Amino acid sequence: TVTGETSSGINAEYGDVGLFVYAIKNHYWYQMYLDDLPVWAIVGEEVENEFFVWTHRKLEIGYNNDRIVDVSMSIEKKVPVSPNTEIEFSYEVIWHPTETQYEKRFEKYLDASFFKHKIHWFSIFNSFMMVIFLVGLVAMILMRTLRKDYQRYSKDEELDDIEKDLGDEYGWKQIHGDVFRPASSSFLFSILVGTGCQLCFSALILIMLAVMEKLWTERGSILTTAIFVYASTSPVNGYVGGALYSQLGGKRWIRQSLFGASFFPGLVCSTSFFVNFIAISYHSAKAIPFTSMIAIAAICLFIVLPLTMIGTSFGKNISGSLDPPCRINPVPRQIPEKRWFMEPRFIAFAGGVLPFGSVFIEMYFIFTSFWAYKIYYVYGFMLLVYAILAIVTICVTIVCIYFLLNSEDYRWQWTSFISAASTGFYIYLYAVYYFVFKTKMYGLFQTVFYFANMFIFSIGFAIMCGTIGYIACRIFVYKIYATVKID
Repeated sequence: TVTGETSSGINAEYGDVGLFVYAIKNHYWYQMYLDDLPVWAIVGEEVENEFFVWTHRKLEIGYNNDRIVDVSMSIEKKVPVSPNTEIEFSYEVIWHPTETQYEKRFEKYLDASFFKHKIHWFSIFNSFMMVIFLVGLVAMILMRTLRKDYQRYSKDEELDDIEKDLGDEYGWKQIHGDVFRPASSSFLFSILVGTGCQLCFSALILIMLAVMEKLWTERGSILTTAIFVYASTSPVNGYVGGALYSQLGGKRWIRQSLFGASFFPGLVCSTSFFVNFIAISYHSAKAIPFTSMIAIAAICLFIVLPLTMIGTSFGKNISGSLDPPCRINPVPRQIPEKRWFMEPRFIAFAGGVLPFGSVFIEMYFIFTSFWAYKIYYVYGFMLLVYAILAIVTICVTIVCIYFLLNSEDYRWQWTSFISAASTGFYIYLYAVYYFVFKTKMYGLFQTVFYFANMFIFSIGFAIMCGTIGYIACRIFVYKIYATVKID
């Protein structure tokens, strides 16, 4: 055993005493890292209205050959906090050999009883049963209802023109001349769908890398990998956004590429800059260094932007032409009145309920790992939940759009996107609930830091789900109208 001890002191003036008292009264903890291994300790304690600060730290470090594999810290020596008092802080280091392998040094931090709780397994099973039910429901609705529609439309084709005029025409076939009309605000729509495709691919690749490489074993590795993966998938954003923008009749593809490349990074950077400004004013360790901000800006400027523009060029030239199965009428068809629950606004609001229901238990574990200093390591669960979320979103959105089209409303593009994207809105509401009932955060900086991060997370989640819903409905709409003979 090798030991060592050193000390340093500070003069507790009135301002320092106030800070210590505030931290002790509110049960402040601090976190430190030694070779990426975390240790925690509380600042002090209150005994009969008197405040004490712990002044001695005892670090026990285990090593295997030349690698540190274990760190633990205990606190000793309570000293009362009073003005104009010299407080001496000290620490002690004890080294001891251990047989723990370097690859297994993080296992003691993994809370298996929390992440592999029966509730976690039950939520996965519950979501899986929801997927089976929804897939069966969608199959039944589409097979039975669409078959009846096809039979009815086939009978209509056998009638002469007079009988057709006298007949009662209704349903999704009647809007075949308007259903492929370009979506309004095509510039913004193409940016959102392109960004959503990039986020979907980035999330899938990141989760798979976390499963295979155990990224949680190194501090900051997940964030670094996420930035690298997002930058490398920029051609996906450019290709999908550029192709869709060209299909919708857009001509200013350079402008579309610039805004598509900078939309989500700009949102993240602007929000982070605002939070960082508050963090600097509070002298917080959470403040992002200026060099890191310059590095992120350089990645966006020299990697994300060029790759997005390359993808846009390929997208508009390879997949930029729209070939709908039905001819678009020159004059838009008037949308008939319908019941309130068939309005696009209600569909957009209600479409995210079931997708949120399939993931909200997993959101609790993710939020707890992020805000309660637990290490999230069950990325196999996350991959399964990701697949379940995609399937539930696809099924729910297709059903919603089928009923919308059957009510002779052809505004399906934005409706499909927003109905699936509303999942992000419900996640943000859950974040509010989690902040109020599951955390003990308060004050301006903690509140802004929490809700700003949850805002970015919810927006990214919404764009991801909206893109999945739109692409699924696009395939569905093209399929059903390509099957019916249209004069």
